Amino acid sequence: MVKVSVSNVYDILKTVCDPEIPVLSILDLGIVRDVKFNDDSLNITITPTYTGCPAMHMIEANILAALKNEGFENVNIITTLSPPWTTDWLTDSGKQKLKEYGIAPPQTTKRIETLLDDQDIICPRCNSLNTNKLSDFGSTACKAMYQCKDCLEPFDYFKCH
Repeated sequence: MVKVSVSNVYDILKTVCDPEIPVLSILDLGIVRDVKFNDDSLNITITPTYTGCPAMHMIEANILAALKNEGFENVNIITTLSPPWTTDWLTDSGKQKLKEYGIAPPQTTKRIETLLDDQDIICPRCNSLNTNKLSDFGSTACKAMYQCKDCLEPFDYFKCH
């Protein structure tokens, strides 16, 4: 195994993208919880955005492929559900990338979101607050479908949790 620092491993993980939202790296999402060397192996601990998220198997495979490409042979992917992932772990850069990609980033914490009505979600295209929820589920379970009443464009909103 190549001897490198944890910082070098994080640099490699920056290149691993979310298969459902390819503009986000797994670091942007905040799902990488820990990187540790253990004797002759490398342990990467991740937390799924949702329990049962179908993208997690692909993310694990992509992590392994990226690290193998850099010379790592003995890599363990450890999935932990505790503490559960929260949208608070999204980086500010990740939220900006979501908006530029056309997905409204989470704007609040889950506790506050339940107090807001559908009009409080900002359209990622025209920045209008004049929006309406069309469905609790968008293109994936972690998103809701909205439409802007000003520009008339539909868009996904990355739900808080």
